[in-house]
Amino acid sequence: MPVLQESQIRIHTEDAAPTKSEAMKEAAAILQEVGAVTADYYPAMLEREKSVSTYMGNYLAIPHGTNDAKDAIKASALSFVRYATPIDWDGNDVRFVVGIAGVNNEHLDILSKIAIVFSDEDQVQALTDAPDVAAILAILGEVNE
Repeated sequence: MPVLQESQIRIHTEDAAPTKSEAMKEAAAILQEVGAVTADYYPAMLEREKSVSTYMGNYLAIPHGTNDAKDAIKASALSFVRYATPIDWDGNDVRFVVGIAGVNNEHLDILSKIAIVFSDEDQVQALTDAPDVAAILAILGEVNE
């Protein structure tokens, strides 16, 4: 199974931005919907965020569980959520929330692929402007390779 499929991508067009914890909950819920994690993963995401911010720069946050959450991960997968209005993520503007779950340290490879995309401002702009889920998946396609 690819780590990212169209069903795991959400585009929000409304003006009201959720809170950071609401955005994390949505990212975890998508991972849970595809069977990648159990319900225990969201609390582990919150716990991780207490010790270190998952804000990465360029409007990106990558919430993920603590090392203790390994039992909650059933398969490697991503969730991708784009918000029309930036979320306040500890004083930083976030428009992209990428939930990540990785089995056997696979998340490290996935993270590096996401980091490459988001280190390119043209790619970030393309993700911002992408008209639909298919366009976003096309830009992020490398994560499945």
